[in-house]
Amino acid sequence: MQRSFLMVKPDGVQRGLVGEVVSRLEDRGLRIVALKMMQLDRGTAEEHYKEHKGKNFYEPLLEYITSGPVVAMAVEGKSTVSLVRNMVGETDPHDASPGTIRGDHGIDIGRNIVHAADSKESAERELNIFFDSSDYQDYRKVEEDWIYE
Repeated sequence: MQRSFLMVKPDGVQRGLVGEVVSRLEDRGLRIVALKMMQLDRGTAEEHYKEHKGKNFYEPLLEYITSGPVVAMAVEGKSTVSLVRNMVGETDPHDASPGTIRGDHGIDIGRNIVHAADSKESAERELNIFFDSSDYQDYRKVEEDWIYE
C-alpha cells in the first residue's frame, strides 16, 4: 500500500467539487485515510509550495491558496501516487485529457481544482505538513472482505 497527498483547492471547494473528487478516488478503489477542511495560513502555504519560491507565480499562488478553505486528504492504495496523478491530469486544464479531474472541471492553470503529490517523496513531505499520526484512520473497504463462492 502507498499513500499520497491530494488537496482540493479553494476553487474546487467553492464550486462544490469536493464530493466529485472524493467519489472519483473511491470509485478507483482508493481509500481516504485522512481528510480535513481547513483555511491555510501563509506559513503552511509557504512550506507546502517551497519548491516554487522565487518563481513569478509564487506570490499569486500563495495569495490564492490562502483565499478560501481547502480540503486536504491522505489517499491510500496500490501505486497511489502515479494513479492519482493520472486521475488529476495535466497542471494546465487546457492540456488535461477529458476524463481527468482537471480536464473535466479545471478553468485555467491558476484554477485547476486540485493539487496532487508528484512523487513518493513529495507525498511523504506533504502528508507530514498536513497530518500527524493521530489523523489517520485504518479500515477495510467492504469489498476487501467479500468471499466469493
